[in-house]
Amino acid sequence: MLALIVGIVFVAFAIFACLPAPLGWWEDVLAFLRGSLPVLAAFIGIIAIFIGIADIKDRMEAKKEEAEEAKQAAEKKE
Repeated sequence: MLALIVGIVFVAFAIFACLPAPLGWWEDVLAFLRGSLPVLAAFIGIIAIFIGIADIKDRMEAKKEEAEEAKQAAEKKE
């Protein structure tokens, strides 16, 4: 319950801080977002590359296992 209240307070403060009149932080928020987007895009790209590599490795291992199972099944038939 306490975490929910704290979360609501922080979200309310963030909205209040972004309003143009009271604190005037909107320009700073936009500058932060503009600066952080390329870094965020790079991190997402790196994570996507790692996921892609892991997927390729999993497919290769699955093909090897299928080949071994087919080989064992052929040996049992003989």
